[in-house]
Amino acid sequence: MNQKRSTTRSRLLSLGLDTLSAEGLAGLTLGRLATDAQMSKSGLFAHFRSKEQLQLELLEEATKLADAQVVAPAMQAEEGLPRLRALFAKWLGWSARAGLRGGCPVAAAIFELDDAESGVVRDCVAELDAKWRSLLRSLATDAIKCRHLDRSVDPDQIVWELTGIYLAHHASSRFQRDPQARRRAEAAFGALLRRAGAKISR
Repeated sequence: MNQKRSTTRSRLLSLGLDTLSAEGLAGLTLGRLATDAQMSKSGLFAHFRSKEQLQLELLEEATKLADAQVVAPAMQAEEGLPRLRALFAKWLGWSARAGLRGGCPVAAAIFELDDAESGVVRDCVAELDAKWRSLLRSLATDAIKCRHLDRSVDPDQIVWELTGIYLAHHASSRFQRDPQARRRAEAAFGALLRRAGAKISR
């Protein structure tokens, strides 16, 4: 891929990801992206052959951005509960820190596709969600192994509640515009850790 084509593709992915973040999968069309990029629809087809391909590539791009904004910095923290805490802190509101107009594209897609029975885009979102839950589970398990949490704690329950807190924060902050959303999410996270027998202070 030559440099000009690569630069154009990067710009299209950036524009598309911002739209996906703010308006969801339904708001993202090839025509809309062509208009935003000020290029012809035929020119856009040189980069993306279908709306489905565009959506899949943007979900992959969202994952890369989340890895850079959330996972990579959190992994610099000490193993165990400090790392889980760091990930949670970076997870809340990560899309805004990344410069996107809306919320997490994957979280939005989960709500948008929850009733869809099949499809490659739904399958992609399900896979991304499963990978994220697996990461959360590994961090919770590490915290138990480090004796930062009680040995009796079920890591899958930790994952379930963490995911619920995040999605509640997403809905409250993005849809209801609740200025207390982060404080309430942090309070719920703290309560979860206390029930799990957190052994170290915040």
